[in-house]
Amino acid sequence: MTGILLVNLGTPSAPTTKAVRRYLKQFLSDPRVIDINPILRFGLVRFLILPFRSPRSARQYQKVWTAEGSPLLCRTEALRKAVAENLGEDYVVEIGMRYGTPSIESGLKKLMEKKVSCLKVLPLFPQQASSSTGSAIEEFFRVAGRLRQIPPVQILPPFYDCEGFLDSFAEIGRPLVEKARPDHILFSFHGLPERHIAKGDPYQMQALFTARAIARRLGLAEGSYSVTFQSRLGRTPWIRPYTDRTLLDLVRQGKKRFLVFCPSFVADCLETLEEIAIRNREAVLAAGGEEVILVPSLNTHPRWVETVCDLVR
Repeated sequence: MTGILLVNLGTPSAPTTKAVRRYLKQFLSDPRVIDINPILRFGLVRFLILPFRSPRSARQYQKVWTAEGSPLLCRTEALRKAVAENLGEDYVVEIGMRYGTPSIESGLKKLMEKKVSCLKVLPLFPQQASSSTGSAIEEFFRVAGRLRQIPPVQILPPFYDCEGFLDSFAEIGRPLVEKARPDHILFSFHGLPERHIAKGDPYQMQALFTARAIARRLGLAEGSYSVTFQSRLGRTPWIRPYTDRTLLDLVRQGKKRFLVFCPSFVADCLETLEEIAIRNREAVLAAGGEEVILVPSLNTHPRWVETVCDLVR
């Protein structure tokens, strides 16, 4: 029997300041996320970021939290079930979050209890970055290294150029492009500090490839779309152009209606549902724009479920 571990970034256990603080502490203490001197990172996280960001992030989570819980966790669990059903009885599928729960350790423990003969690990990050893909792989091997018996392990590569991944986003977005007739389309990816790119992360290059490949599938003309980066933290330079500033610049140029893809996320989460569909939309409306429409993420779209199954097979 083959064990499949689907790994995503993580989520707080509740939309409360206490739970969000606990989650952010684990996340931002990762040296792959904030790659500075450990003492400086400790002081920055403990005394500057957590006291102010935790209550603000908790309020943001409250806007998108569902009766079932965290949007990211619910959608990742739904993907797990769909993939397991599609793969059949020769596979067992579990999820593990790099931060928060269910953890990578708990997911691996469930797989080992099923006595799987081999393991395949799929980090659910389309584009590769040390702070996401690298951190998830490092944590997996840290946990696996404590096992007495380790079955053969395969880490599946980033899928930014996978036909099924690109086709899935195009299939979801095409009806919205045709219906909304936006003045401009954004492909908004999660940002990274520029220093991460300078250290060799291929993330920005892979993001550009993904955006252009989806645009080609949709028949978008040059100049009708932009590639931008969101979710920056702190004052150091991050990859540009920034999503929020680009939207406002486009409004000042006379554009009113926008459609936003977020192809660095395979499940809708805080960064798509709150940051894009609520916060950035409100900013655009306040500046004189008319609409910002979020293209839903892949979630459990049938083509995406099929693609995940193909990747792990």
